[in-house]
Amino acid sequence: METPPTVAGMDPSSILIAGVGGIGCAWAHRAHQRCQDSAHLVLIDADESSFHTGQNTHHLRLGHALDSVGCAALPPLAEQRMRGLNTLTSQLLKETELVLLLTGLGGGVGTGAAQEFARQARQSGAIVLAVAALPFPSQPTRHAIATEGFERLERTAHVTVRLSLERLARQAREKGQLWQMGAEWVEDLVEGLVRTLMQMGLINLDLMDLRAIVNQSGEATMLVGVGRPDDPRGILESALKAPLAEMDVSGATGCLIQVEGGLGMTIGQVTAVADLFTSAVDEHAQLIFGARVSEDLEDTIRVVTLLSGIQSS
Repeated sequence: METPPTVAGMDPSSILIAGVGGIGCAWAHRAHQRCQDSAHLVLIDADESSFHTGQNTHHLRLGHALDSVGCAALPPLAEQRMRGLNTLTSQLLKETELVLLLTGLGGGVGTGAAQEFARQARQSGAIVLAVAALPFPSQPTRHAIATEGFERLERTAHVTVRLSLERLARQAREKGQLWQMGAEWVEDLVEGLVRTLMQMGLINLDLMDLRAIVNQSGEATMLVGVGRPDDPRGILESALKAPLAEMDVSGATGCLIQVEGGLGMTIGQVTAVADLFTSAVDEHAQLIFGARVSEDLEDTIRVVTLLSGIQSS
């Protein structure tokens, strides 16, 4: 069997994975390693130790190399420095149509620079999907800073997902892993979104589909579930175990869903998974569906879902 085309109407420079701050840079780098031929990467921090080299990788340093003053606990300074890099970011964003922004809130760089970079990206015409990690509840000062920063980022990005470090750390401990080393959930989500838009499928999704969903009024979130093709309930449970802050997604008025599986995936399996994932949305919701066979997903189905139009209680 011939390998399917890599690109479905988009150039790799159209998608930018952006890591802001130490934890954001670490997660963005690991996510980009899975799909570096299909997306560019930008790492933004005041600390050069966050910068990794690699294919299609760019660095934006918030301050000069000889500047000993970082941005720790100083969101306004990080925002100001990010704004000062506007000329560089405008060049970086010239061809970009989608930004996947990963950051941690509660410190200086993530809280201050992430929303400013999102503002510049959105001003350039790109869709901005953000995943923002919130601090542990045992850090009340950082939590207060993060809450304010999240509200600003949420007003700027098209979609802003609340990732709970407490849940992430608990899940990592259960697996005997260090949560600081990376979040597999984040990597699965980023790779799934990139492949959804970059590779040909049985039923294709594109940026127009994505825009139709993110433009729904109300809150939005993203889910990713992975499991065996004969266990659709397990795939849904995998998605619901995501390390996200609590959100009631019932009644969502927009749903974009991409089902991806190996060569043995059947239409019946695709339908069963899609039906489960869309069962909680509003009966009049706008549903946009895509499906693709990927040879590397042997005996596995991965579902990426973007839900919008969620009304907060």
